[in-house]
Amino acid sequence: MLSPKRTKYKKMHRGRGKGRALRGNTLHFGEFALAATEPGWVTSRQIEAGRRAITRYTKRTGKLWIRIFPDKPITARPAETRMGAGKGAVDYWVAVVKPGRILYEVNGVPQILALSAFRVASFKMPVQTKILKAI
Repeated sequence: MLSPKRTKYKKMHRGRGKGRALRGNTLHFGEFALAATEPGWVTSRQIEAGRRAITRYTKRTGKLWIRIFPDKPITARPAETRMGAGKGAVDYWVAVVKPGRILYEVNGVPQILALSAFRVASFKMPVQTKILKAI
């Protein structure tokens, strides 16, 4: 699972999921890409599930780039605890995704294989996605 080695602060505010992606919204490495069309959080487990789906479907041919990294800690309180007593411990890590953000890029695979691999990976994502092709 992806997570930062160290962070400046242990815990983070939730924030607001508004606006469009200003960075990471164009193809840089591959020929095909999977991009988000709505805002949301993608957990490190979901990123890994998408990566596994793509690599298995393409039979490890070509090259895959993961364009998001989970750097936001999400805290959770233990079940059945009383209110107060501070913020909970870090439970998991998420990547904040805005509309237009590219999640994965792939190169060196046929178009039919890339499209079907991204289709399988899109089912693993918590946000709606679209498939992009380099011009």
